[in-house]
Amino acid sequence: MLYRFTDYCSIALSEETPMKNALRIGVIFLFTLGVVAQAANSETTVKAQEAAKAWLALVDAEQYGESWDQAATLFRGGVSKADWEKAVKPIRSQLGTLKSRTLKSADLTRSLPGAPDGEYVVVQFDARFENKTAALETVTSMRDKDGSWRVAGYYIR
Repeated sequence: MLYRFTDYCSIALSEETPMKNALRIGVIFLFTLGVVAQAANSETTVKAQEAAKAWLALVDAEQYGESWDQAATLFRGGVSKADWEKAVKPIRSQLGTLKSRTLKSADLTRSLPGAPDGEYVVVQFDARFENKTAALETVTSMRDKDGSWRVAGYYIR
């Protein structure tokens, strides 16, 4: 007899040994786990991207103090609000107005150099500014202590 698992996968259970049938079912189970894990990773990266975009909107609007307020605990613990504003303002003013920003990648990881283990998504954007036509923005979002996704790092090249 033939049982359809999805439109893409089918399995034939036969009168063969129960061990072979168990093995086939086990393979399907592992495949299902992979699909579920991929869906969870996709949802995670989407939420992290949304957090990154919302945070970048504050930076684009020159609301640097507010961007610090909205950043992850790790970010705020690493730099004071005043130092953040002093550091980011001249860099962003040199770039000029944002013209476009396109998602390049979003990669989920559990560890980053110099940071405690946790849930991180490294989000990269290709950006074009008034005074720099090709920039790469890297925004690292992390799941903060309260479960919300917030920005823990920002780098522009």
